[in-house]
Amino acid sequence: MDTSKLSKYLEQAQDKIVTYAPSFIGAILTLWIGFKVIHKIEKLLSIALDKSGLSATIKPFIASMISIIMKVAVILAAAGILGVDLGVFATIIGASVLAIGLSLQGSLGNLASGLLVLTLKPFKVDDWIDIDGKFGKVSEIGIFTTTVITPGNKTLIIPNSKATAEVITNYSKKDVIRLEIDITMPYSESYPKVKEIILDSLKPIDKILPNPEIEIGIEGYDSHSIQIAVRPYVNPDDFWEVTFACYENIKAAFHKNNIQVAYSEGVELGSIGE
Repeated sequence: MDTSKLSKYLEQAQDKIVTYAPSFIGAILTLWIGFKVIHKIEKLLSIALDKSGLSATIKPFIASMISIIMKVAVILAAAGILGVDLGVFATIIGASVLAIGLSLQGSLGNLASGLLVLTLKPFKVDDWIDIDGKFGKVSEIGIFTTTVITPGNKTLIIPNSKATAEVITNYSKKDVIRLEIDITMPYSESYPKVKEIILDSLKPIDKILPNPEIEIGIEGYDSHSIQIAVRPYVNPDDFWEVTFACYENIKAAFHKNNIQVAYSEGVELGSIGE
């Protein structure tokens, strides 16, 4: 090879090195220092999140999102030092975000709702709730869905968007729940007598709470019967057990005391069997 050409190439290479070496070193230092600082911030952020009282589910998500944003910012800063056109990156990132957003509209809605649920805490794990007519105990609250176990031991996976768009009934918020037992009696019966029979039938059920006291009253009238509302209070976990026991005990007490009821046809009165 011609020595003059070799010398020319070496000079050009030396010029390139002199020109780009400071930028390259600056980019490397930016990445090194930036990631060191991010690591320190992550530790401080973790401590702050632990003290914030936020849900254990949402804390890793927040920490991860903040970490990713900071790292992307450092990488873009290093690329800028190298002379890379950041406008290209901005266009690519913007297009990617738009495409992802359009394809994940439902998921992003559930994500936003999940963050609201985990932050505002309208319910928590082990609460008995009703969302959109779905009743059960909360077993897990995730970023996108809430898992509910029904009294029939079915697992319901409910999108978190339902938790922010629908009315939520939280039966565990006050630590007690009022049962809604509806009984009928014929017009010919004595209401005070029937009320006393119902109260006596509920006394053996030890899971009925003494306070608040059981509420019993006439709720309304239909063409054949008087409608009686029986409202005992229980712990949320005892909801179904006590509901079944109430109906069973009241039926047995009505049979023992020969309390009649109107059949659905309303033609005649009939006694209740055992």
